[in-house]
Amino acid sequence: MTGLDRYRSDDRRAIEALYRRSAGAEAAERLKLTWHWERRQNPAARGAAPPWIVREGTSVVAALPARPVDLALRGRPVRGLWLTDPVVAAERDRQGLDELLIRAASRDGDVTLATRVSEGTGAVLERMRLPAPITLPCLVKPLSRRALRNPDWPQPVNRLVSAVTLPIVRVVARQRPLRESVEIVRRVDAGTDVLWQAAAPSFGLAARRDAAWVNWRFAEPPHARYAIAVLRRAEGTAGYVVYRHSHEPRGRVTHVVDFLALPGDDRAVKTLLRWVDREARAADSDKIRCYALNAGFRRVLRRSGYFGVRSALSLSIKLNDPAVPARFYGDTDDWHLTLGDGPVDL
Repeated sequence: MTGLDRYRSDDRRAIEALYRRSAGAEAAERLKLTWHWERRQNPAARGAAPPWIVREGTSVVAALPARPVDLALRGRPVRGLWLTDPVVAAERDRQGLDELLIRAASRDGDVTLATRVSEGTGAVLERMRLPAPITLPCLVKPLSRRALRNPDWPQPVNRLVSAVTLPIVRVVARQRPLRESVEIVRRVDAGTDVLWQAAAPSFGLAARRDAAWVNWRFAEPPHARYAIAVLRRAEGTAGYVVYRHSHEPRGRVTHVVDFLALPGDDRAVKTLLRWVDREARAADSDKIRCYALNAGFRRVLRRSGYFGVRSALSLSIKLNDPAVPARFYGDTDDWHLTLGDGPVDL
């Protein structure tokens, strides 16, 4: 008999087997690598309900291991859940098990979030009447003549674009001096807690960015490595930035994965961005890419040489409170969400 149920500790091998035969060996190995980090080390997982699965006898035929997340709504703590694509056994496909799991999971938190989901999952979210997805703005700062090359363009076109834009790139990429103290750290300390407590009430919506979350998300993941830099002042921690370098077709990119400073402290944000500039040049990156929803932070990014480009990253979000007005989703300028918030890894 097929039925919806909660995950139990002895279901682990059955879920790995489901992933192996339905999503492939790579997905199964990734699940094995990240399960403990996602379910045990995640600060938001403490007290959270276990994931939903669908059983058929002793087998697991569908699963949705969503990621719990702690959020702040104008400084007020709320519980959220990042949805991912359900994994369903091939023989049970097109039986509505994916929708069954998504609807069940969406009731587990105060806020439902999803990004980079499949068309099928997107269709389910649409049927659930989630507000229209929000595009997470993407900004790029060019550092070399290769920065504006497009892997879909012919080589002669890329060379022409590089030659034409080189004077602009040289002006934008000009190195500015650091005027405050920034240092790379392995883990952030309690100063980040103080910074988050001061900043949280200014954000309409944001993932909780205390020291426990920052360290879990960026210092402890078993599948990725990030660099964390902290801006310190006499009064304490004034901001942090998380970044990572990667290779892409036609060039090397430095990603600003996450950052935090007090809204309105433009000097702190500029200092952190200048630090990333130096790190990107040292890594021989051709450009820096940053996703940022907050309008105030985006203004500082543009003043620091970043310009907006087309974003392929969208966010579906819904507060599970019928009293929330529709206009809440239309004005996101004071929200703070970045690439590092969701279950999207580079």
